[in-house]
Amino acid sequence: MLRHIGELILLFVATLKALPGNLWNQRTKVVEQLFEIGNASLLMVCILSLFIGGVVALNTGPVLVERGLGSAIGGLVGLSVCKELAPVMMAILIAGRIGSAMAAEIGSMQTFQEIDALRTMNINPVNFLVLPRLVAITLALPALVLLSIIIGWLGGALVAANNYQISISFAAFFSNLRSVVGLEDVVDGLIKTVAFAVVIGTVSCQQGLATRGGPRGIGRSVTKAVVNSIVLILILDYFLTRLLMNFGK
Repeated sequence: MLRHIGELILLFVATLKALPGNLWNQRTKVVEQLFEIGNASLLMVCILSLFIGGVVALNTGPVLVERGLGSAIGGLVGLSVCKELAPVMMAILIAGRIGSAMAAEIGSMQTFQEIDALRTMNINPVNFLVLPRLVAITLALPALVLLSIIIGWLGGALVAANNYQISISFAAFFSNLRSVVGLEDVVDGLIKTVAFAVVIGTVSCQQGLATRGGPRGIGRSVTKAVVNSIVLILILDYFLTRLLMNFGK
């Protein structure tokens, strides 16, 4: 486990070192990856976010109303979506859809010796393959999470207004949300998202580069990329939450 984490850190550091001198040269690939991430994930993000906000409102709304706290549902949904649910759920979604694709693509290149061919042509695989993917996912995931937050709030408001057990109007829902949720809460969620994006990109590319054993090896790399990304996201989520709570005091 420690060896695997060490490999991830080394790959991330190598990518950071390559960033200043190679980002402009790889701008076309970054844009291609941005389009790929957004095109593959946008509809799923919208659907998932709408129902995440709706489920939170549906589960908590009746309980709050029973205790005379129905007006607080907007703040509860707002905070839970922007600080926790949207960053974590979107990161898991992207790990499954995009991280697996990254690992499979790079793993296929490794299996068919295309990466060795790049080295023969004096092209650094980190600069050519890892850097544009890592930059793209670090830019795309926060944008998707910001959209997810807005749609999640809308989903919560729709359920709160239309469920007979809650019956909180749009105006009351968003009034309470504005009084409870501040810009710093959204920023906390986006900070987590950037860290999750780095984890997904680094883990997926590292697993792709480490692929051995033909098509079966590609399958193992894809599985490891997704599983390891999700585990690290959940572990990192806890420590980032504690860190941001202490920083906010």
